[in-house]
Amino acid sequence: GVDFAKLEGLNLAAMRRTFGMVFQMSALFDSMTVFDNVAFPVREHTDLSRKEVRDRVMDRLSALGVAGAAHKLPAQLSGGMQKRVAVARAMILESEILIYDEPTTGLDPITTEMVDDLITEAEEMFGVTSIVISHDMASVVRIADHLSFLHQGQIAAAGTTEELIHSEHPATAEFVRASRISLD
Repeated sequence: GVDFAKLEGLNLAAMRRTFGMVFQMSALFDSMTVFDNVAFPVREHTDLSRKEVRDRVMDRLSALGVAGAAHKLPAQLSGGMQKRVAVARAMILESEILIYDEPTTGLDPITTEMVDDLITEAEEMFGVTSIVISHDMASVVRIADHLSFLHQGQIAAAGTTEELIHSEHPATAEFVRASRISLD
């Protein structure tokens, strides 16, 4: 119900803090430890004490199963662990909405399934809403409650997985067919 295009200054900054972003390739700072990557937004946007920052960061890392990697650099982690760290960083300011940009791109099927589970777990553990931008229809079918198919910058079809799979919109139907997905 809020038109972002009309927001400015402090109102825009406040609205932006309701969103967390998980970038396609995790976008972790490679010169910072996992701990410092996750702590970065808290240090930039809050006045929490060192202890409060440490407690919040370790709580998020623990909840996502990567507390043991707190002092490692991102290059020392698997792709799946990097995604978990990226989710911890996106959620550290207690965002209401997490936006995932192509979260499974370049991942093997086992890690893709793990990332899908991570998205679902994050929703359940932290009560966030997830918006997943993806071309990976198998992944989308596993995790989505509601889907929107964009074609030429417009929503061409929207609804449940079943409704999208049976859409009569030509571009949507072609994309679904080419994706080789079904409800079975």
